[in-house]
Amino acid sequence: MRGSTYATVRARVTAGLAGEVLEIGSGSGLNLPHYPPGVRRVRTVEPSAVGRKLAASRAAASSAAVEYLGPDAQALPLGDATVDHVVSTWTMCTIPDVSRALAEIRRVLRPGGRLHFVEHGLSPEAKVANRQDRFTPLQRRMAGGCRLNRPIDRLVISAGLDLTRLDNYYLAGPRPWVYTFEGVAAKPAKPAEPPGPGRPL
Repeated sequence: MRGSTYATVRARVTAGLAGEVLEIGSGSGLNLPHYPPGVRRVRTVEPSAVGRKLAASRAAASSAAVEYLGPDAQALPLGDATVDHVVSTWTMCTIPDVSRALAEIRRVLRPGGRLHFVEHGLSPEAKVANRQDRFTPLQRRMAGGCRLNRPIDRLVISAGLDLTRLDNYYLAGPRPWVYTFEGVAAKPAKPAEPPGPGRPL
């Protein structure tokens, strides 16, 4: 996920961030140079020791304080409503229980906080989607559990986050691997009110 095309996408995904940011699947730190000056601290989650080692120089050069939290986005060691934004770039494909990870993201976001993401996933084109289904078992074995056929938008919505922006497109490359979901989803500012007397169901 290197090169100018990916750098442009990373810059877009991190634009407008400020305050306390959690990045899941931070890898070798390729997002760190793109964080705006308003970001005070970046907490990272990354299971790969090699990725963390490669990220060290980028973390040292970052204008924000960078703190490694641990390896597992499915069990975040943070209190409720403690971060302003979460960033995920090409990460949700490999998380074993991505619904659990998204529930954790919703939990740690402050009300009104946002998840900024870019992910590859399930294409709406039947021919491409069928190939994704066929190739996913091999992809999982060869690429650290990566799944080609996750419906990223539906997963984000099912976690109780509100999609405020979503762009879908193919990056350059074989179509089963490059159908892209790029967007922003917000944690509701306050919980929905339950129906009461005189309130429509």
